[in-house]
Amino acid sequence: MRQELDETDRRITAVLLASPRASWRDVSRCLGLSERTVVRRAAPLYADGTLRATAVRNPARLPGLVPVALRIRCRPNKIRQVAGALSRRADTVWVDILGGGDEISAIFFLDGPDARNTLLLRDLPATDAVHSWVAHTLLRVYLAAFRWTAGLLSPEETAGLAAVPPTAPPAPLDLDTALIAALAEDGRATYTDLALRAGTTPLTARRRLDALVRGQAVRLATEVDLALLGVHAEALLWITVRPGALESTAEALTAHPQVRFAAATTGPANLLIALAATDLDALYTFLVTTIGPLGGITAIETTPLLATAKRTGLIRGTNHGERVL
Repeated sequence: MRQELDETDRRITAVLLASPRASWRDVSRCLGLSERTVVRRAAPLYADGTLRATAVRNPARLPGLVPVALRIRCRPNKIRQVAGALSRRADTVWVDILGGGDEISAIFFLDGPDARNTLLLRDLPATDAVHSWVAHTLLRVYLAAFRWTAGLLSPEETAGLAAVPPTAPPAPLDLDTALIAALAEDGRATYTDLALRAGTTPLTARRRLDALVRGQAVRLATEVDLALLGVHAEALLWITVRPGALESTAEALTAHPQVRFAAATTGPANLLIALAATDLDALYTFLVTTIGPLGGITAIETTPLLATAKRTGLIRGTNHGERVL
């Protein structure tokens, strides 16, 4: 994994963040580079793990999934072990250690109410290192934030990336489970490789992937250490908004280049924002000049991220000797 990226590598990465399966030709056309340069720069970034392509299911299109965000209070001397255990669960998508050093934020996609109840009523209470938790159900995830480019692309370059026109979600097929699992392992796998994993033909794999993406049943993603893109201050914002202003507030915030994720939630706060800023001064500026003028907001809690154990379903460096909750 790289320790730094130059400007060209960063801009290539920005295109792949917004369009994870973009062809090398599309990347070159967007940035005005030769296709050979893009291949020479981008392929090694995937090979050494600097970039990782993946896919996650969309609970809004898959009614069996229950999306839950948990804020978990832990014993400080056990917090990394708990974060590591949570990250190895197949149903966690994000696992972050928050700024106080005794709290974890985790997003779960749970397979139905029984799995949710097992987590909240059995697994967490049985874990000695866990003191307490607050659960927020994700009511709506705002998709606009997923085309985040770290501010490295111009509006014209971002507009030039092919956006997939949404369609109605397709009826589930037996091959979907294997196809989505293969995509989660390698979001840029060839259609031949996907077909082998799903037990079908490359043409069918291509058509089915297109249907799943257009129907928003699956979200493709590219993961990278954000510090390589100049992000050195990440935070979660737990925002309370008047119900009548929730939609307009979310739309205003998801349009901001520092917002990576936004969701309406249940719980003490009703809007969750993941912010990626260059530094603490930029974080302060966002709070004052972007959050401040929004009249529908009645309260906000800002929790900086200290460390990340898992993001978009991909585990980062954790201690594999710990028990899974």
